[in-house]
Amino acid sequence: MSKYQFQQSDIYQPGTDLPINRLNIDDAEILHEIETQLLQQAYQTFVSELTADTRLDEAYFQSLHRRTFDSLYAWAGQYRTRDMVKGGSMFCRATFLPNEARRIFGEL
Repeated sequence: MSKYQFQQSDIYQPGTDLPINRLNIDDAEILHEIETQLLQQAYQTFVSELTADTRLDEAYFQSLHRRTFDSLYAWAGQYRTRDMVKGGSMFCRATFLPNEARRIFGEL
């Protein structure tokens, strides 16, 4: 079982709660393991790229998300268009993502 709850949409495999992915993985455990590996690699990349001049802004974080998950998800680095809940926590509503991201990054 996936850790995601969702509304039926074009980003999920039909009849499942697993995101459509470039590798056509339909096993939640395998998909989560690959996500974990990609996140670990991204962390190493982030640390190696980080300098005093690194601008940690919205564009950088979208780029980091894209580079992290592009090999797995076609929508990597883009804002969601659907609401999503993971575990018991609801993510920011999709309709508010761009404005809230700009607000948060503007405050940093």
